[in-house]
Amino acid sequence: MNNEILKLVGRRIRSLRKERGLSQEQLGEKGGFHYSYIGQVERGEKNISLLNLAKIADALDVSLSQLFTYIDDEEKRTESETDLQEILSTLRYQTPNQVRMVRNVVREILGDSDKYSTEK
Repeated sequence: MNNEILKLVGRRIRSLRKERGLSQEQLGEKGGFHYSYIGQVERGEKNISLLNLAKIADALDVSLSQLFTYIDDEEKRTESETDLQEILSTLRYQTPNQVRMVRNVVREILGDSDKYSTEK
């Protein structure tokens, strides 16, 4: 059980880090940690202290409680939901023009682009 909570918290930190487009090295720099420590935390290999959790939360611009929010949901996420989250995280850092191009490509692949149209 103890090891499992470390893995759950580590996965949550990894998820938040990726949502923000940060590498382990960048998160480590923001929080004052070596990137290898961030990797060990994300894999659930380190029993992280509350003080270090607070530093990581600050570096991720989230509250400490947000590190523990949705942990159960992440455990239950389907592969499809995880893929969608990864796509959204990637698109968040693209230009509006690139996002429109991706939208158009997806519509072409799925067909019947009129049913997805928000433009009249």
